[in-house]
Amino acid sequence: MNIKISYNTLVYAGEDIADGIRRLARFGYDGVDFVGEPNNYDTGEIRRLLKENNIEASSICGIFTRERDFVSSDPKIRRQAVDYMKSCVDFAAAIGAKSISTQVTANMKIDAESSPEQEWQWAVEGLKEAGAYAREKNIRLTLEAWNRYETYLITKVEHALKMVNDVDLDNVGVMGDTFHMNIEETNMGDALRNVGKKLYYLHIADSNRAAPGRGHIDFEEIAQALRDIDYDGWIAMELLPAAANPFSGIVQEEFYDQYSQESVEYLRKLFS
Repeated sequence: MNIKISYNTLVYAGEDIADGIRRLARFGYDGVDFVGEPNNYDTGEIRRLLKENNIEASSICGIFTRERDFVSSDPKIRRQAVDYMKSCVDFAAAIGAKSISTQVTANMKIDAESSPEQEWQWAVEGLKEAGAYAREKNIRLTLEAWNRYETYLITKVEHALKMVNDVDLDNVGVMGDTFHMNIEETNMGDALRNVGKKLYYLHIADSNRAAPGRGHIDFEEIAQALRDIDYDGWIAMELLPAAANPFSGIVQEEFYDQYSQESVEYLRKLFS
């Protein structure tokens, strides 16, 4: 297995990105996941920092809001979602990232606006357009399943796989996330095996969304499933505070140096 380890800087709320990059390089990470807000970055400065710290841009973490929603009943908002993904593709290309995580509806939106069939069609159409644009630049889109408290549409990796198959582009695949899977999947190892070669990215967090080993997820099972499907992609920490809205910019110091170091050491041992 050729596993590379990254860390989603979403958790480093309010910190200068240079500090996050230096921290991850210091602890021996292979890559950095960047928050998908392209206008917040100076791409030249990001490239300089990555080169200076000998670390890669692993992925862009798409941020989906009520104004960026592939399945909104408002065609203007659906258009904004596609255009947003294209801007993330341009950002990824500018800093050397080869992957962008995506969803099809806004985070924390839990009620549909149209029929399941119509929303599915809108989602496939939007992902296909964004995916075709990304394909021209050799960038993958990875569709993530969220748990039932954050979405209603794609809650299991099998749902993501079905949509990926409907999109039918070789650069559009599935992202797993052990925190969400712990809530929704009967057997996480079997769920990953079922996705197989369409698993393009994996987020790691324990059952409490803290560093692996601090909750009750059996990561040996996860590691074995990845070995069984010969997974050779990235695994990225997406650790977040225990809060109703963990994306609100809550600062908890253990998520910085302590959990960053713990996580990479845990995973290096797990895959040794």
